[in-house]
Amino acid sequence: MQQQILKNLALRLGLPLLAVWLFAAFFNAAWAYILAGVLSAAAGGVVFWGWKRTERSMKVAEILQSVDPTSKEGRQAALDKLEASGLDKGDVGATLARAQLTMQDDPDKALAELESIDVSKILPAEADQIRFQKALILLTRGEVDRARPLVDLIELSRHEDPKSRAVMAAVIAEAWARSGQAKKGMELLDLYRLDDPALAELKLQFLRARAFAAASLNNMKEVRKVLKQLAAENPQYLGIFVQKKVHPLLMQEAKVMLMQSGAIPRAKPQYRYR
Repeated sequence: MQQQILKNLALRLGLPLLAVWLFAAFFNAAWAYILAGVLSAAAGGVVFWGWKRTERSMKVAEILQSVDPTSKEGRQAALDKLEASGLDKGDVGATLARAQLTMQDDPDKALAELESIDVSKILPAEADQIRFQKALILLTRGEVDRARPLVDLIELSRHEDPKSRAVMAAVIAEAWARSGQAKKGMELLDLYRLDDPALAELKLQFLRARAFAAASLNNMKEVRKVLKQLAAENPQYLGIFVQKKVHPLLMQEAKVMLMQSGAIPRAKPQYRYR
């Protein structure tokens, strides 16, 4: 993968450089050769920079693949390896990995990790990744007013990887749905098919977003359908809807299904004795 990325980078730079050297040969003048040499040196610097960045990214990926991130022990093992890796605290890939690993156990710490990166000083696609993870944490905490401005700055067209683009779309749609633009959010979600095998890992994120969008559109038939799909995976997934700042009808439906599943006890009748 690393070699392929570098190959693509070299091809993108190689053709323009070839044109520059042909231009220099055409004029056959000292200034033209100097210009070609300067541009070639700059291109070499870009390739070296890209190689170092790719090397760091591969290092982070190898650490994440070497442990089980679904368990608390696995997440801690990955964090320990990242700490011992020598990767700079300001490295975007390492910061994103640390935030992802601490998000479930300590969302405040994960948010602090993400906020340590100045998005104005990194590549636009990386800035989108930072905004996406921050928005995801804030939405989980019910802080929609803070999440909405973040997702509005994300540009899906900047992301070539289908999974990355899809999971960002789900979070963007949820933020829209919970902040007055449910129709727009549902239209974005409808661009993705839940039965697409390539998006199987993202199914829960899409179902969650659809539940919020359907509730905001007062489409209770769709709400019940989505909640049943989530409950079939694990009734505990409905817990996200039983908190403050959730549409009251969505909260009510989620509570009913949680009680039916036995995940939360049914309210006992109160008797008064005279």
